[in-house]
Amino acid sequence: MRTAIFAHRGSKANRPENTLSAFEEAMRVGSDGIELDVHLTKDQEVVVMHDEKVNRTTDGKGQIKNFTLKELKELDAGVWFSPQFRGERVPTLKEVLDLLSGFPGILNIEFKTDRNIYPGIEEKTARLIGSLRPELPVVYSSFNHESLIRMRRVDPSADVALLLWERLADPWRYTEQVGASAQHLWEPSALSETAAQLQQHGIKVRAWTVNKPKNMQRTFEMGIDAMITDYPEVALDLRKSFEAAGNAEK
Repeated sequence: MRTAIFAHRGSKANRPENTLSAFEEAMRVGSDGIELDVHLTKDQEVVVMHDEKVNRTTDGKGQIKNFTLKELKELDAGVWFSPQFRGERVPTLKEVLDLLSGFPGILNIEFKTDRNIYPGIEEKTARLIGSLRPELPVVYSSFNHESLIRMRRVDPSADVALLLWERLADPWRYTEQVGASAQHLWEPSALSETAAQLQQHGIKVRAWTVNKPKNMQRTFEMGIDAMITDYPEVALDLRKSFEAAGNAEK
């Protein structure tokens, strides 16, 4: 099994996370998938950012839910990372979908509903995907599993994945109960016997956040379905070497 490489918040290690620059870089290096996070603004626009507050990744302060889109667009989302990215803006999900036109990989959308519920975010996100990129393979994930259940009600064909820190007893049972196809597991939990248990029941395992080369190598050796990493270009190079070594041994 070939382990897919998902770029975490875009190419987070060398671009300001969850920005168009980060997603452009993730595509440039050939990532198999791109992971991002979504919230709702005060005027109900779906925007891409990790934290509930803008403090860490912009020059503003406050919660996203208290900003209109216009107000959010006035913030600089790049200069905190490097002066080179001064003027980078917080993207809407629509802008990201437009950018990903022609992207052949998977888009992993995480609903950041574990602290702020954002009523209607699942339906708004599904509507954007359906109207702009219906052909794009999308997997929805969240630590708030009720959000995933809501997504499945909005779109019964939606592909959803449980985000988890911990390992569960009989992990496939709960996954099947929610209607999920995968678990997105914290790296130490993914690199354990839980991965094989899930895969034996037809449930995919995607490990996050895998940044150390030795652990990237372990995901390849274990046949983990995918890794989510801040360093997609490193992971892609290592996978190429791993596969070349495997072919050389045959």
